Parts: sequence; structure tokens; C-alpha cells
Amino acid sequence: MSSYVSLSGAVVLDVGGGPGYFAEAFRGAGARYVGLDPDVGELSARGEPDPGMIRASGTALPFRDGSVDVCYSSNVLEHVDDPWLMLAEMVRVTRPGGTVFMSYTPWYSPWGGHETAPWHFLGGHYARRRYERRNGKPPKNSFGTSLFPVSVGAVRRWAHRQTVADVIETFPRYHPWWAKWVTRVPGVREIASWNFVIVLRRRA
Repeated sequence: MSSYVSLSGAVVLDVGGGPGYFAEAFRGAGARYVGLDPDVGELSARGEPDPGMIRASGTALPFRDGSVDVCYSSNVLEHVDDPWLMLAEMVRVTRPGGTVFMSYTPWYSPWGGHETAPWHFLGGHYARRRYERRNGKPPKNSFGTSLFPVSVGAVRRWAHRQTVADVIETFPRYHPWWAKWVTRVPGVREIASWNFVIVLRRRA
């Protein structure tokens, strides 16, 4: 994050931050951290939620337009039934000149099916049913309910079509720096980007 924006004194909104997994890191960098998650179970995953956490939906952020310096989300977009609304909301609440940092697991990546992988390559519904048969319970990340097929190409197209923010960079998270080209190659990027990152800057 620090390579895109100074976090010292910045107001950071972490969308889908669970109990505040990234709170300490952001505050350690000098940011004013606010986290948000819609799920009570996720908020209390480590006991008492972080004091900076609130319960709300990523598709209806309870913040004014342009009210945060950085809007951040890690591994959440694939769990939202309307990812485009969540992306638009993240851009909306970011101030002009502010940064949006989004990371998620693409559907066609090796871990796109989460605990049902690699059977998701044969279809999300099939992978879910197979998991239930073998484990006697549904997966936490259930296709069509809490897990949705979000591709790299679709998010890139959305980003380049919207007119509110500029695309600063895209890259495959956890890959070496020289592998950034992966996200620009159709087909290859869907499988090789195990975790896809897009960085936007809100226009003035």
C-alpha cells in the first residue's frame, strides 16, 4: 500500500475486514483504521471485534461520498453477489485523489472454489454437492450463496469502463514483480492470477 499512498494520517476503510485482521498493520503505518463486515461470525472470529470495526454491507457502505483516503478490501469480492455495486461503493466513498486497493481470488484460479477446489472447474454447483457428500455438511463458501464466479477480465473491463477513477496498476498478488504481465493476457490471467489486485485512484 505504501508504494501507492502515504498511510500516515490517512483514513483507511477496510471493507470485509472480519474482526480487524489488518488493523494493527494499518495503524502501525500511521493510518486511522475503520473496518467493516456484514457477518457477526466474522466480526467475532478472534473473540471481541477490534474497536474500529462496524457491522455493515460492502454494497451499501454507511459513509458519505469522498470521506476516506484509502478504501481497501482483501479476499472479499468473490463472496459478494453484486461485486460491481461493491466496487462502485468503494470508489464512491474514496475522496478525490484517494486510493482504492482491491484484492480477490478469481474464479478460474486454482483456489477459485476455495475449499471445494479444484472441483469448481467442473462447475460451482457440482463442487458444492461433492463437498457435501464427502463431508456431510455444506462448505462455508457455498457457490451461489457465499461464493460467486468473479473473473479477472470482468473486473478489468469494469475498471476501464467506469469514469470516476483511474486504473493505476493491476498485478497478481503473491507473484514476483516481473509477473505483472500475467494480468494483461486473456485466458492466462484467469488461471495464473491466483489472487488478483487492482489499484484505482479517484479522479478529482
